Amino acid sequence: MSLKLKLAVPTILAGIFFTSHSIAGEVKNMTVFKTPWCGCCQVWTEAMKKAGFKVTIKHLDDLSAIRKQASVTDKFAGCHTAVLGEYVLEGHVPLQAIDKLLTEKPAIRGLSVPGMPSGSLGMGYDMQARYAVFSFKHDPKIAPEIFYRVGS
Repeated sequence: MSLKLKLAVPTILAGIFFTSHSIAGEVKNMTVFKTPWCGCCQVWTEAMKKAGFKVTIKHLDDLSAIRKQASVTDKFAGCHTAVLGEYVLEGHVPLQAIDKLLTEKPAIRGLSVPGMPSGSLGMGYDMQARYAVFSFKHDPKIAPEIFYRVGS
């Protein structure tokens, strides 16, 4: 990552991560941070667009600064990080879990699908796939909890 980009990341993140606003009744804006060469991230992003989200893509060679700012630990990292209002979506979070998040509006930092589960949205979507979506808090010392189960 260039020095100019490294210096700009905190400013970008401050505007994105610390601006809370109501999503109800508004266009649902989402910013997706991904590497430029990730095809599965692109598939997930296109699914978000088809679901009605206005998506802005930010290509980065290294997502570690974004994940650190978002309170995503290495154990719960996926292959891309998205910001939706005050929430973080890490990895291949399914639309059903996002709908639940936006309906319930829990006091969490975000949702994570660790790794790249086969059959998840963007990974050869399969309605028979089984995996967990975890919620996590701002404090990475607080253990993530299962928020939604896919395929159960």
